[in-house]
Amino acid sequence: MPIAIEMPKMTDTMEEGVLIEWSVEEGDKIAAGDVIAQVETDKATMDVEAYDDGILLKKVAQAGDALPIGGLIAVLGEAGEDVSELLSSHTADDDTPHPAPVETPTEKTPPAPANVVASAATFTGRVKASPLAKRMAADHGLQLTNLTGSGPGGRIIKRDVEAQMSRPRLPVPTGADRGFEAVRISQMRKAIARRLAESKYTSPHFYLNVDVNVTALIAHRTAVNEYLEKSGRPKVSFNDFVTKASATALVQHPDVNVTYAADEGVIRRYNYVDVGVAVAIEDGLVTPVVRDAHLKSVAAIAQETQELAARARDRKLTPEEMEGSTFTTSNLGMFGIESFTAIINPPNACILAIGTIRDTPVVQDGVVVPGKRMKLTLSCDHRAVDGAVGARFFATVKELLENPISLFLEQALAT
Repeated sequence: MPIAIEMPKMTDTMEEGVLIEWSVEEGDKIAAGDVIAQVETDKATMDVEAYDDGILLKKVAQAGDALPIGGLIAVLGEAGEDVSELLSSHTADDDTPHPAPVETPTEKTPPAPANVVASAATFTGRVKASPLAKRMAADHGLQLTNLTGSGPGGRIIKRDVEAQMSRPRLPVPTGADRGFEAVRISQMRKAIARRLAESKYTSPHFYLNVDVNVTALIAHRTAVNEYLEKSGRPKVSFNDFVTKASATALVQHPDVNVTYAADEGVIRRYNYVDVGVAVAIEDGLVTPVVRDAHLKSVAAIAQETQELAARARDRKLTPEEMEGSTFTTSNLGMFGIESFTAIINPPNACILAIGTIRDTPVVQDGVVVPGKRMKLTLSCDHRAVDGAVGARFFATVKELLENPISLFLEQALAT
């Protein structure tokens, strides 16, 4: 009996996946556990494994196809088996030809004339189209509402878009819109857009700002890096100090190390501190997590963060390495950004935005002298963190960074 290989749910937030490439060919003998394809999810590119033994009878999805969870990818079975019944009965939303449903005429729904082609637009205004057709139309600047579907139930499929593309286009008048390039949205970018929009419009954000004197921190970091360089260990960045200071302050202010769980009617206060560190990659931002950051030294945090960041840029992180943070930091200082407000990374209650270190005149003992300053901005979810709670936490972060030796003392006391 043929076996359907379907798009698996590979992350907790995944809604669909894009098949990147096949690792096997039709006719190949497959064993349970073999990697048969790679799929781009909302978080990473991941391997799809077979759960059964058999022969790969048919590839249903092609490279570049987007399929919902449960969508049919391929059919496995014994050599020579007929797969037509499985294909016709499967409900995957793809371009596989399916027989159109036959409706029984009634007095309220008379049969349509034979020469009428079903429209792809429903009375609700939604256009019925396969994922491949949608992507092709977007890539070529075509409006789906202008197309007539020839697929089952009037669905727009690949050949309908190709037919529209083959028709001659009118020249663009002088001075009119010069056009655009439609760039396909990756699964990761879709997830980022969805999660951040949900965070911004469901979490009431408020913002706190501090200007940190980093003169002592600069000197301290220089001394630490000289020691680490001699021992062949990775250097520490200012971001690593902020991560450590935040983790230490979260232990002292546990009411910031929380999540607002609306569905449960509670605020979760965590007994551990896992800090997500935002890393920029081609498709946006990912947040690999430094587990138990409050128990680790700045040097250990630096080494772990560098390893995670390198794997993030190579798209090698697992979903588990990007989930479960209790707090997040985001740094744009390396781009010369003085300050910015970051959108909270769900389900965290706070995110700390880090600006660049700048030279600025400061007043010290009544005298204007050169100074080194760094602006930090804390975004808080007001449902879980009140202003005074956030302010006290932020004051501790500032104090730790302005007196960096205290971070090492805190570490020594913790161990």
